Amino acid sequence: MGTRLLSEHLIKQYQPQLKYVRAYTTGKNKATLYAWDENLSLSESDARELQQFADSYLPPYVCYRVKAYSELQKDGVQPAGELPERIVETALKRDLDQDGVIAVMNGMLGNGGITFSRYDFNTGTLHFNVHTTTSLTNIEKELLNRYMAEVTPLGARCELSYWSGDGNSRLRLG
Repeated sequence: MGTRLLSEHLIKQYQPQLKYVRAYTTGKNKATLYAWDENLSLSESDARELQQFADSYLPPYVCYRVKAYSELQKDGVQPAGELPERIVETALKRDLDQDGVIAVMNGMLGNGGITFSRYDFNTGTLHFNVHTTTSLTNIEKELLNRYMAEVTPLGARCELSYWSGDGNSRLRLG
């Protein structure tokens, strides 16, 4: 399963002249690869090589587009930001699977757990349920959603549904 971080890592190994690389899920089985070299540009040859690399070595179920890194802001892609080492290590595993994702996320939840609910084939969305003994704050939910997105395969999205044991109703953060 190829995550954003693993894809970016592989691209940088294959094309070390690309100093800035960002992979971003744009839809069901679709991703855009943004890249720049040290001169803050993306040459046609680098773009072509990156496209060929993605088509040959990144997850084959994803359709890739290559764009200049400067298009990130125009396309509304949020900055990646800092991540806990545990999430980074998990996202970089080549043999990451559903059980590994759930294990790392459950290890981060002290008062509950995450379970897989279903996969929506039409939208490419993985649905998970988060069960906790107490309500989570909006910030905690945003962090969980962000961390889960980092260990979700490139070309797929995730949606978390929240259930708490304190009587609060079901909450969604997508």
